Amino acid sequence: MPSINQSMPIQKPNISGVKIVPKKQIVDERGKIMHMLKATDEEFIEFGEIYFSTAWPGAVKAWHIHQWMTVNNVVLSGLAKLVMYDIRPGSPTKGNLLEVFLGDDNHVLVQIPPGIANGYKAYGDKQVILANCATHPHDPDEMLRKPPFTDEIPYDWGLQHG
Repeated sequence: MPSINQSMPIQKPNISGVKIVPKKQIVDERGKIMHMLKATDEEFIEFGEIYFSTAWPGAVKAWHIHQWMTVNNVVLSGLAKLVMYDIRPGSPTKGNLLEVFLGDDNHVLVQIPPGIANGYKAYGDKQVILANCATHPHDPDEMLRKPPFTDEIPYDWGLQHG
């Protein structure tokens, strides 16, 4: 896990349609403003709803697969490892896996198109607060769920040494 003071390089996504966009922070002695998404941004599609997901250190929230919704994730506080796995039939990147650490030391927006299994794990010593700005309002019939440790997705949520 990177140190909190270390700047993290922006990764080039290896999953078709996933975007990782650095976002601006305006910091002064009072605190900071953290940009997420505005209608004039190139990556903006449409607005459906915004909500916040929190997780305690070590908790895993996965797997979610949206059928028609695009989600835009930013971590407001803490450090999370967001993991994506392309399960879309016919996708040129089907079977690719992508991990992105985002949060206190890597303020980026990660845009995830429909059909990508995704979830996150909270790291560090404080609660993670993840904002999700989705293109559609929540519909329980729109999202498929799989348990975090399913054999259908080749991913180990354990701590990786090395």
